[in-house]
Amino acid sequence: MAKILIVEDDTSFAQMLSKFLDKNGYEVTHSPTGADGERKIKESIFDLIITDLRLPDYDGIKLVSQSNHKVPIIVMTSYAEVPTAVLAMKKGAYDYISKPFAPDQILDIINSALDKKEGITEKKDKVRDNRSSSLSVEAREVDDKEELQFISKASDTLKQYISLVAPTDMSVLITGESGTGKEVTAKSIHNKSKRKEKAFVALDCGAIPKELAASEFFGHLKGSFTGAISDKIGSFEAANGGTLFLDEVGNLSYENQIQLLRALQERKIKRIGSNTEIEVDVRIISATNEDLKLAVERGDFREDLYHRLNEFSLKIPSLVDRPQDLPIFADYFLKVSNQKLGKAVSGFSNEVWDIFKSYGWPGNIRQLQNIIQRAVLLSEEGEIQPSALPSDILEPSAKTRSVGMTKDEFEKDQILKALKRTNYNKSKAAKLLQITRKTLYNRIGYYNLDV
Repeated sequence: MAKILIVEDDTSFAQMLSKFLDKNGYEVTHSPTGADGERKIKESIFDLIITDLRLPDYDGIKLVSQSNHKVPIIVMTSYAEVPTAVLAMKKGAYDYISKPFAPDQILDIINSALDKKEGITEKKDKVRDNRSSSLSVEAREVDDKEELQFISKASDTLKQYISLVAPTDMSVLITGESGTGKEVTAKSIHNKSKRKEKAFVALDCGAIPKELAASEFFGHLKGSFTGAISDKIGSFEAANGGTLFLDEVGNLSYENQIQLLRALQERKIKRIGSNTEIEVDVRIISATNEDLKLAVERGDFREDLYHRLNEFSLKIPSLVDRPQDLPIFADYFLKVSNQKLGKAVSGFSNEVWDIFKSYGWPGNIRQLQNIIQRAVLLSEEGEIQPSALPSDILEPSAKTRSVGMTKDEFEKDQILKALKRTNYNKSKAAKLLQITRKTLYNRIGYYNLDV
């Protein structure tokens, strides 16, 4: 498990980022000041450091300058200043990202940094800003304007729906399994809308502690609560005129749902600690892998909020439901991985294609991308061979859907196996399944599991 140090004075943002990275399998330590960060670096060994560029007592570039360049450092800031970004790169930072950023964007940079941790000699003098990020599949390295041409009926239907709803201001609820590309679809809707020149802001509702959700939504004034050491703009303000994407919206607490509903109804917000109302013009796109209708019936999700978010619904097909698109995704991710890793792998062997076609892809498109990137890293030249694939894909009986097994049967089976492997510790089982604890409880209730 990779160890990551986050040096960030914004407590609420740091907690949200820490929770998100922890959910994705990283061991995270937080330092609220530059001095504390220096101390922790001396006391412990970290695989990666993420630091804010502007700290009250410190300059993030100083931390970069003092590093020995063996540990990659990602610099983040709310100020998209190209000269400062270039300076950070020249001082030794691995990459640069401006806040607010999409969760998958920081994961992409972290994975790339850890993959290249050994022997990195060149740094890219570029600024990553999610407001101009690519709307292609999951990576932004090849061609920001590239749009893949899918051939499956399911993809064609999805494309038609996106084209119809994008020019409107309707709220869109995107559903689908984990890893199917819900955020990518949200970005595609934004990019085809009248708001495409404005900001696209993504917020992972599953990673926000309920006590900090209001601050993430609406912002706060300095001193309005413990840890609020500076003014902060919330996601609604950051997305004003553009699109706010609420991922894992079903994980919001009931209190946070009320706060969100009020903002959507009034189109006005107040920063915590302020009496000044701010008018906001934001299009809402939300996503969930839960059954929100069932959550409404159980009383866990407000029905009025559900209807506010679900003016138009889109279901993203799973990868096994669009097999004709598998070669298109695979070739694209091969090209992305070759460029990212400096490789020239030519393609996939027939044996690998046979494995890909017979595998069930429980992690969907994200899993395919990760497997191909890993295979490219392990391959020298020529075609990717089965030896470059992870063991779980070579032993599909443990990870994929059996012939004749429905999606619900498969999901229920995976939940029971995860619970058994963790001695019925639900927190550990949720992490193993790469879902939130609340989602796991919801699925246990949905399948009436006696655990």
